[in-house]
Amino acid sequence: MDPSRRCRRERLRSTAAVFTSLTALAATSLVAGPAVAARGDEPCVLARTAAHHSLGLDTWNPAYPRPLNTLDAVMIFLAFPDAEPTTTPEDLAADYFPATSDFFRQASYGKFALRPHPQREWVEMPQDSTAYGIQRDWEAGRRSAYLRDAVAAADERVDFTRYDIVYLVADPDAPGVDSDATKVVNFDKPLHADGQDIRRVVTVFEQHPPDRNVLAHETGHVFDLPDLYHRPVDGKGDWDTHVGDWDVMGSQFGLAPELFGWHKWKLGWLDRRQVACVAGTGETSLTLHPLSAERPRGASGGTRLAVVRTGKGSVLAIEARGAAGNDESLCTEGVLIYRVRNGAASGGGPVEVVDAHPETDACWDRSVYPPLADAPVQEGETFTVPGEGTRVEVADRTRSGGWTVRITPGV
Repeated sequence: MDPSRRCRRERLRSTAAVFTSLTALAATSLVAGPAVAARGDEPCVLARTAAHHSLGLDTWNPAYPRPLNTLDAVMIFLAFPDAEPTTTPEDLAADYFPATSDFFRQASYGKFALRPHPQREWVEMPQDSTAYGIQRDWEAGRRSAYLRDAVAAADERVDFTRYDIVYLVADPDAPGVDSDATKVVNFDKPLHADGQDIRRVVTVFEQHPPDRNVLAHETGHVFDLPDLYHRPVDGKGDWDTHVGDWDVMGSQFGLAPELFGWHKWKLGWLDRRQVACVAGTGETSLTLHPLSAERPRGASGGTRLAVVRTGKGSVLAIEARGAAGNDESLCTEGVLIYRVRNGAASGGGPVEVVDAHPETDACWDRSVYPPLADAPVQEGETFTVPGEGTRVEVADRTRSGGWTVRITPGV
């Protein structure tokens, strides 16, 4: 969470254009796994690297649960001796669900269901909330004590063997709770409960009601997705320069929080038939269907992502973004272009949106980063990507709502 979050929240109330960032700690070591939706010998597939939350997708890292079919998540509510809760577990659960499950159902085209299991009673922690020193860059010893105490206190009531994901939700009104500390914690050495290793938990310290889409962002880390924001060295300045509104892993306040098509390919929600690998030097013409549009029943869903290889560890990704589903509040429809680097770690700019209209801004009253709010190439426009020379022409719209796109890779 951004250390200046209180000021930024005031700005959000008036402009709805704020991002309070989230972060994840170092993940467990990478282990080779089976291919997800791509083969490593395909020209547009980036290999997974040792970078934290690498966006290579030739193999899946089995240290993380795959978001396919159904995963069960337990939500445990923690109270402290120094505060009497003023709300109920039921009210807090309703802050996050079904909204978070709905987000992933839409993003995955129904391929993934996040099934929550909120506990009905508060679990009493053994120490006051102020004893744990809860904050964004948390002292490791106090953080470990908090996590050990929480799991031990809940173990009598919770059978951890039943769940794939653990959410620890602190009483938002306890005096020691700092909402900037919400994040995913990955353990070098797992905790143990009910004979099961717990390798990561989502620690939730949100106010009531919480920030929008905050749990979708954190759950994305559970699925090995990186932070896409830019964290200034001194903690001051703009956090949204890399991707703006265009993915919940960049900002939970974004107008177009749908996960990028590259993320969906990594997670297995797009299959190879829906990805066009554009190679050679000639022009390729194709129809891109809006990324957030639902897949027609019985149909493959059409091409949702085009990819141009630009280097050993980099590609250009091209997708259509329209006002539907998770993107229903987006600022500008069109064909979005972004760079992907497999060697960049979470928070280090693994994705950067290319601005097709660098001289203009849009949606100043709503966007988290107006310079990128009008980034997509729009109907009738042609744009050449600086540095790569790839030309993208958006010819027209089809009757079904797709975008006719002509792509010519740079030499």
